[in-house]
Order: sequence, then structure tokens, then C-alpha cells
Amino acid sequence: MKISVITVVYNAEAYLEDCIQSILAQDYADVEYIVVDGGSTDSTLSIIERYKSKIHHFVSEKDKGLYDAINKGIALATGEVIGLLNADDVLAGKDILSLVADAFIKEPQIEGLYGDLNYVDPATKKIIRNWRSKPADFNDVERGWMPAHPTLYLKRSLFDLFGVYALDLGTAADYDLILRYFYIHKIKTTYLPYLMVNMRTGGVSNQSLKSRIDAAFYDYKALKRNKIRWPLLALFRKKFSKLGQFSGF
Repeated sequence: MKISVITVVYNAEAYLEDCIQSILAQDYADVEYIVVDGGSTDSTLSIIERYKSKIHHFVSEKDKGLYDAINKGIALATGEVIGLLNADDVLAGKDILSLVADAFIKEPQIEGLYGDLNYVDPATKKIIRNWRSKPADFNDVERGWMPAHPTLYLKRSLFDLFGVYALDLGTAADYDLILRYFYIHKIKTTYLPYLMVNMRTGGVSNQSLKSRIDAAFYDYKALKRNKIRWPLLALFRKKFSKLGQFSGF
């Protein structure tokens, strides 16, 4: 089973090499690696050049943002299963893609899987937030639950059937896709109880008070678009559930 992994990058010279090396270190052989660059102006392109022989598809051009770049990667992917690994993040072990492949092979009826994630402070390298997921279904999604998006692996066919990432929902494009797949179309998923990704903090939705407000607005818009009952309650539960993931709670 071929797994396509997409890394979207823009001016990420500080951490990109760690990301690439975590893919290349995987003990699973049938991996298609795709890198989509948004026209970086730092040393990102020179880092990519060092690993170009290991990258199956590479695009560098201006785009309409993160999710437009992801959609470009999806269009290039030929694997049966597609996953994402952001340029700031790393796979948590060398066997992650083997675990993903084994799960899909053992349960051929499943269309998606997800696992656990750590948020890591980029300066201290300390874990500041633990996202431990659970087996869930569309009812949980309606109540504000969602899987950790960087751990999500989906059958390639789903993007053809149900569409790719929306470009009008800001930082909630991933949430919208999850709502669309898990709630509207009720895809068959499984929870992989492993730490899959170490994610550095400092994402675009958490940079300022305004960005947090914008993120909540887009989340609400995604909930409304996907016809979630009581969207305000679901939004509150989604935000409140994160508190228990932080150290000290």
C-alpha cells in the first residue's frame, strides 16, 4: 500500500530539515513524498535541494495559502492513502507509517485513521500540550470533538468523492473537511492509540487575540456550513475540551 505524505512549506528554514528527515527515517518503504513550497525567500529551497532525490514531487510557486498548497499536493498524490506533515512538525517515531499501513491493511473497510499528538515548545523542546484522542463517531463530532488533524490519514478516493480543502474558511478549512467527512458523509474511521506527531507550537490560528477570534469565527462558519445542530454549543465544547490537554490541568 502506497502512502503519500504531503509537506507544505513557506519560509521554514528553522525546522524543515527535521520534518524531512523524520519522513526519510521511516521503516515503511512504500512512501511517496510530496513537498509544496509557496515561493520561499529564505534558505528553504536550498534545504529541499539537498533532499531532492528523495522527494517524489516538488512544486515551488505562489499559492493562495496553506490549504491551496495542500490541495496542490493532493492533486499530485498517487498513493492509496494520504497524510500531511507540516514543515514545523515531525513524525514521533520511525514506525509511524508502518502502523498506518498495517491498520488500513488489517481493516480494509476503514477510510481514515487518526492518533495522538504532542505540542512542543520550539524554544525549550518541552511538551506543553498532550492531545490524546479516542474512538469516536459522527455523534462525537456533532458535540465538538475532532481528531488531531496532523495525525489524520485518509483514503485518496475520499477527496474525489467529497472534495478537498475549502479556501474560504481561513484556519478552519481542516475542521470543515473533518465535519464534511466524519459528520456529513460518516466515513469509517479508526483510532490508532499511538503518539504520531510532535508539533511545534506557534500556528497561525494562535498568534494573537485577533487570530484566535478569527479562528472561532471560521470554526462557527464551518459548523453552520455542515449543518451541525446547536453550532454555538459545539464550538464551546470544542474550545473547552482543549483545556485538559495542557500541562497543569
